[in-house]
Amino acid sequence: MPVSIYDIAKEANVSPSTVSRALQDNPHIGAKTKARIQKLAQKMGYIPSAVAQSLVTNKTWTIGVVITTSADPVVAEVVDGIEQVAQDANYAVFLGNSRNDPQREMAVVETFRRRRVDAIIVVASRVGKTYGSLQSQHSVPILVVEPQEHSGYHHSISTDNKGGAMLAVEHLIALGHRKIGYVGAIDRPISNNDRMLGYTTALTQANIPVVLDLISLPYCTDDIERGQMGVTDVLAAKATAVFCYNDRTAIGLMNACGQHGIEVPGMLSVVGFDDIEAATYIKPALTTIRQHLFRLGQAAMQTTLSLINEQDPPDIVLPYNLVVRQSTTVVPS
Repeated sequence: MPVSIYDIAKEANVSPSTVSRALQDNPHIGAKTKARIQKLAQKMGYIPSAVAQSLVTNKTWTIGVVITTSADPVVAEVVDGIEQVAQDANYAVFLGNSRNDPQREMAVVETFRRRRVDAIIVVASRVGKTYGSLQSQHSVPILVVEPQEHSGYHHSISTDNKGGAMLAVEHLIALGHRKIGYVGAIDRPISNNDRMLGYTTALTQANIPVVLDLISLPYCTDDIERGQMGVTDVLAAKATAVFCYNDRTAIGLMNACGQHGIEVPGMLSVVGFDDIEAATYIKPALTTIRQHLFRLGQAAMQTTLSLINEQDPPDIVLPYNLVVRQSTTVVPS
């Protein structure tokens, strides 16, 4: 049987309320008595009851995190950042998968609310506009990370998708490329639109016409498959370089290039977005825009703690930087 405060009280010859106050580090308990009880509790293997603590503090010390899928390395790194800050603050993290399904996302959020979590973090939300009304009805704070819908939510954390995309395309332009393709992701409307806007803005600012044939938006939800499908379009449009929605799309495209006998970067330069770990291991190593994903998760959890403490933190847009590797080179002559 687990050790209770009554067991400790009997052993220490004090009242259960004295034990309770000593274990909560109550300043009204004498230092010697407090130290003796705490040492005895540790010796007896006492483990505080989270349920009992929640009744006293009106907190469950839990955070619900809704993710699209645990298989996505981008999501995994964001969750690592969330968990690091959560653990330091003595919070436990519960995960739920939405599988990019808006109805499932809402179902997971509702499950977390019934579990009385102290706050909810939703990664890549498809239904952000719903959360504004939810929070007006219920007290559980909801934070959206990389929202896929404009407005409607109270607080969000994201990366500057447009600025990062512009930097990627400007890198290709500096290498002499003028026929630059874009392979996007229609299942992630907001981030895709922002990255495509960065792509077209960089071209326009360099007085390079935007050619619709160079833009490929494959209808699929798997990143690797998206890149494999998109390569056909950009090669047909005679692109010399391509900017991909994310690294996994770029890796799928590069794999397909190998199957078509297209040398990267000799015949086609490729840039990704995210800087996942695999970007350094693929051959050639991938030039990409680095999102600071772990930091994104940390910022999300730090903002969530502010919301729990009834503060009103500002929305955060994190910076990015270009990581140049071997998948890009000067335009072929």
